[in-house]
Amino acid sequence: MISLPRPAAIEIHGLCTRYGRSEVLHGVTLTVQAGETLGLIGLNGAGKTTLLKSILMLAAPAAGSVRLFGAAHEAPASRARLAYLPERFQPPGHLTGHDFLRLSLAFHCLKANAAAAAALAAELDLDPLALRRPVRSYSKGMAQKLGLLATLLTDRPLLILDEPMSGLDPKARRLLKRQLAACRERGRTIFMSSPILADHDELCDRVAVLHRGVLGFVGAPAALKQRWHAATLESAFLAEIEGLGPTLATGP
Repeated sequence: MISLPRPAAIEIHGLCTRYGRSEVLHGVTLTVQAGETLGLIGLNGAGKTTLLKSILMLAAPAAGSVRLFGAAHEAPASRARLAYLPERFQPPGHLTGHDFLRLSLAFHCLKANAAAAAALAAELDLDPLALRRPVRSYSKGMAQKLGLLATLLTDRPLLILDEPMSGLDPKARRLLKRQLAACRERGRTIFMSSPILADHDELCDRVAVLHRGVLGFVGAPAALKQRWHAATLESAFLAEIEGLGPTLATGP
């Protein structure tokens, strides 16, 4: 019996998104394969968050198309296979951590498991006892860990993470990287944005450079570094956007 190839997790074609009369994304075309980790990199204001929100229909595209696992993203059922952590994650302060997890998982038609939540919280260096406290008593880092905890507990095949390391100390960042690597090993797809390019170099199969709303280089981090003979991904990225060579190139 011949097995059919899995559809891509995300297929974006000719995507344009505007805020008022200002066009933020200009004809973006990108495919995120099922099971890969792809990092979106760009300067502040490049359109990274707008691109992620456009996939989720939180920002309505003016033109182009997006498909999730082969289905149009306008259909709620297609978005049911993903979990999203926004850039500015602010859980309601009056809820306890457990309350927030129950509410978040209910949106995915899942029931919270206290034991599983406590175990994963410990793996993210969040004291499980803190889940009993109101979120308003949390530090920024603790609140970020709660958002990550809620996102990871969904066990959805696609994770869209906008700056997931925000507010985390070095130990928590290391622990989160372990969790994301484990997600990849289990075949989950991760599409993430982060200003820390070393994280992309460590975690991502491919990176996509977004500059002024236009998608440029897409390929392996090593290929971007080799392209610019750079020792670090940060140096290669800066050389890429400064236009010191061919533009809008695609790597392997």
